[in-house]
Amino acid sequence: MAGSGADGGGKGGGTGGGTGDRKGKDGRDGRHANDPETGAGGGKRLKRSLYETELRRLQAELVKLQEWVRAERTRIVVVFEGRDAAGKGSTIKRVTEFLNPRIARIVALPAPTEREQTEWYFQRYIEHLPAAGQIVLFDRSWYNRAGVERVMGFCTKEEYGRFLHQCPLLERMLVEDGILLRKYWFSVSDEEQQLRFRSRLEDPMRRWKLSPMDLDSISRWEDYSRSKDEMFVHTDIPEAPWYVVESDDKRSARINMIAHLLSTIPYQDVQRLPLVLPPRPPSKGYVRMPKGMQTHVPDHAAGLRPD
Repeated sequence: MAGSGADGGGKGGGTGGGTGDRKGKDGRDGRHANDPETGAGGGKRLKRSLYETELRRLQAELVKLQEWVRAERTRIVVVFEGRDAAGKGSTIKRVTEFLNPRIARIVALPAPTEREQTEWYFQRYIEHLPAAGQIVLFDRSWYNRAGVERVMGFCTKEEYGRFLHQCPLLERMLVEDGILLRKYWFSVSDEEQQLRFRSRLEDPMRRWKLSPMDLDSISRWEDYSRSKDEMFVHTDIPEAPWYVVESDDKRSARINMIAHLLSTIPYQDVQRLPLVLPPRPPSKGYVRMPKGMQTHVPDHAAGLRPD
């Protein structure tokens, strides 16, 4: 079952297999027996104190993973997909918060240019794949074709069919070449999505996260659901399975996704050479340039201090 193939596998756990034919108690695919998208999900929100403690521990493990990737010259690709406002971006922020941006890169591509529209569909994504010793996190990916492009009519039926045929072939080639590919689908209920959209609409600091296309997804909820289901049928393959992250509770979603990612990669703690801070040498007569000869940023903070 793709949603749990590597859970509990520890650091050396594998990626698990494909979806198979197993069913949940309600008769649906077992992965979705409690899927918020069907209205059957829920649960209590993770307490902030527990969340912050576990997040800090997991982020420390991510730093170890990063050092292992650098030392072993491993290549990792993590794909983040899901509904609008499902929590992909906030999870990516927590994953990369303490990582070296030279090793862990976020790829969030804009709409294709006129030239890119004439290229092979996967071409602009391939140029962002990692080199040795790098981690690439795709904040949406080539799966745009199976989601927004298909639902909004931005691609033809022929282009969509070609994508479903070529995508598994491409991903098998990536895995065969040694790339560790992980794909996460963030699942959110329609009620929770509506609340998050409203929160963004009313918050001037987060209003930029909301676009007319996001709002249009409300009226196309079932279209996106059908598109996602069909995409899973074709692309949930043993070599690169989909892992579903229940994200009505963002804190739990972040913890679950990071813990699972770590469980599927056989990283080890890399011993680094101990560093010792050297003593500062005595002055050799250097005189600092007078402040009046430089242009300084105004002291805005001074106006915030009490008299």
